[in-house]
Formats: sequence, structure tokens, C-alpha cells
Amino acid sequence: MVAQILFLFLTLIAVALFTVNLRKIIRNIRLGKAVDRNDQPQKRLITMLRVAFGQSKMVVRPIPAFLHFFVYIGFVIINIEVLEIMIDGVFGTHRIFHGLGGIYNFLIGSFEILAFTVWLACAIFLIRRNILKIKRFSGVEMKSWPKSDANYILITEILLMTAFLLMNAADAKLQALNVSHYVSAGAFPVSQYLQNLLPDTENALIILERSCWWFHIIGILAFLNYLPYSKHFHILFAFPNTYFSNLKPKGEFTNMASVTNEVKAMLDPSFVPAETEAGKFGAKDVTDLSWVNLMNAYTCTECGRCTSVCPANLTGKLLSPRKIMMDTRDRITEVGKNIDQNKTAEDGKSLLDDYITREEIWACTSCNACVEACPVNIDPLQIIVELRRYAVMEESQAPASINAMLGNIENNQAPWKYSPADRFNWTEGD
Repeated sequence: MVAQILFLFLTLIAVALFTVNLRKIIRNIRLGKAVDRNDQPQKRLITMLRVAFGQSKMVVRPIPAFLHFFVYIGFVIINIEVLEIMIDGVFGTHRIFHGLGGIYNFLIGSFEILAFTVWLACAIFLIRRNILKIKRFSGVEMKSWPKSDANYILITEILLMTAFLLMNAADAKLQALNVSHYVSAGAFPVSQYLQNLLPDTENALIILERSCWWFHIIGILAFLNYLPYSKHFHILFAFPNTYFSNLKPKGEFTNMASVTNEVKAMLDPSFVPAETEAGKFGAKDVTDLSWVNLMNAYTCTECGRCTSVCPANLTGKLLSPRKIMMDTRDRITEVGKNIDQNKTAEDGKSLLDDYITREEIWACTSCNACVEACPVNIDPLQIIVELRRYAVMEESQAPASINAMLGNIENNQAPWKYSPADRFNWTEGD
């Protein structure tokens, strides 16, 4: 009974802490500007099923896609076993679903095979990161915590899978010894090879089995509360993020209603613009971005696929699309903490300049390579464009080449410095 009470206490505390942190993140996302992403629900659902559930954009890189598939499937299916652990923990039973007979044996056997593939995939991922040192896992933004975060998760997954297999191995030996409470159930295609490594005495096996059982469930509860502080939050947010992703053609820029109204009024004096909320052009801080931009930031997996295909980054420029997303997430988290502590979002800082430099935003070629490469449809370019809009339209600050181009468009109706009458000379001749 003491064990059941302890189990319930730990579970309730873990769920409560996760709920508190999740609500804070949702609150932070809602600090963003409103944007309508409820159109075309059928197309959005198909996009989510294809990209998030189907992992369709992962296959561009076959090796990590293959390994990630087993981690993904293993994470989803093995957690079915957690349901049995939860019921056993609450009611003090052991393998409560054993009555399913052959189906139960098939499930446990499948879980073991998946656990082994997850263990193996995580080990290979650790080797790729720390021994092979794959280039896209490095960068100025991948220091300290971001670099350690991935290793912590991979090591945790390996430990959890090891505990699961050792628990089953000890359980199988206890079943063979006809120890009471350990019903004869389950198939153990992987853990059977671990049984010879375990002690033969009943008490030692019970201690080992119970220790692994508690380690497994406590590890899962700890992992749940680690997610809000980790890039692995994409495990949950990848699905809404792909559902609410931009369905318009890549490269199609959004128009600002206030600017559109000004243009229409100049072209048609009879035009009466609808009332729009007064506000700044573009974005200086995270609260000027849309809630979708902020959800993108919390969904970022830090995989580096965006940065690895960025032509600006590849040519040695300061821009890293991954850093744009990480900086946005760090800034909105800082704003949220300031609201909790001081009841205000104002702290004298901003996303532009304090986190993201002017050099970064103007290095972008707007090619959309980062958007195309992201496995969960994150859009760093949209954030860059909004920061640029603020710099140009609010501060009139832009590189000399940009100012020259804008001046030419204003005076010559073309980016180049020549007479408007000569604009179409290039069409003449052969």
C-alpha cells in the first residue's frame, strides 16, 4: 500500500508540474499577434499527417531518417506499455493485461524488439554527434546547454530502454522460479539474452526487477517534465505546428493591411479603408511577431537542417536560421519569466539587436531553403522579414545597397539607376 501511495503521489506531482509549465508556454505563444490559420482544415490535416505523423521530410537524409523512424515508432508504441505500468502502480497488480494471452505475448515481444532498436538508434546518434561530429550539429549557437541537451535525452533513452529490458529479464527468471505475484506471461526475444547476466537468488531478482520498474516509470515522469525546457518539446508541438503551417506558395510575402490601404487610397480616391488597429510596421520584439512564429520557435528541433542548406551560412556569413529560431524561443521565454516576476513584458530588451543582429537579418537571401529543409515546417524567413520591415519602415535603417535600391525604385520605378524610359531597352535586339 505504501508503494501505491508513493506511486500516486509522484505521478500527480509530475503531471501537475508539467501542466504548469505547459500552460506557461501556451501563454507565451499567445503573446504573439493574431493570425488566421484555420482555413482549409482538410489540407491542414493532410499536411500534419504527411509531415508530422508520416515523417515525409525526414527522408531527404536517409540514414538519420531510418534511425529516427525507430526512435519515433518506439517512443509511440512502447509507451502503450506505460499504461500497464500505471495501472499496476495504482492497484498494486503485476502485468494486469496478462489475461490477453497470445496477444499479450506478442505485444511484449514487439516492445522488446522496438526497445532494442531505440537503444541502438540512440547509441548511433550519440556516436554521430560526439565522435563523428557531424557538421550541422555544430555552430555558434550550439554551445553549452543546446549541445548538452541532445546528449542528455539520448543517454536517458538508452537508460530507460536498458531498464525496461533488465526488468523483463529479471521478471522472466522470477516467473521460471514460480515466485508468487510474478504471473507467467510475456515473450522475451531480446531480454532472454540478458538473463544469464543476472543473479539467481529470488530476493536479488526481486530487488532488480522492482528497481528497474521504478527507474523506468520515474524516468518517464522526469522526461515529461524535462520536455518544456528542451528542444525535444517538438515531440508534442510538431503536430499542431505542421497543422497551422503556412499553406501558401513559398516565397509569397504577406502584405500589411495599413500599407495596402494607403496604396489603394492613392490609386482610387473613392476608396474607404476599413478600420485597422494602429501599430508598428514589422517586428522589433517577439510580441510583435505572430503566435505561429512563436509556436515555431518552441517546436524547433535544433537539427541544423535549415542552417546546413542556407547559402548565406555556407558562404561564411553570420546568419544561421537555427539561431534565429533559438533566439526567438529564448527571448519569448525571457519575456514570460518577466511577466511572472514583474507582471510586465517590458524589460528594456528586444529580439532585434539584443538577440539577433542587423548583420544576420540582412545576410538572408530570402531563398526559402531553410523553410523547405525543416522537417516540421518551421519558417525562420518570416521572422527575418518582419525584423527587416521594422528596420526599414520604422527606423529607416538599412544597408547602403538596400537604401540605393529603394531610392531607385522610388525615382526610376526600377532597382537600377537609369531613366524610366530605358527600362525595357533590354528587350531590343537579338
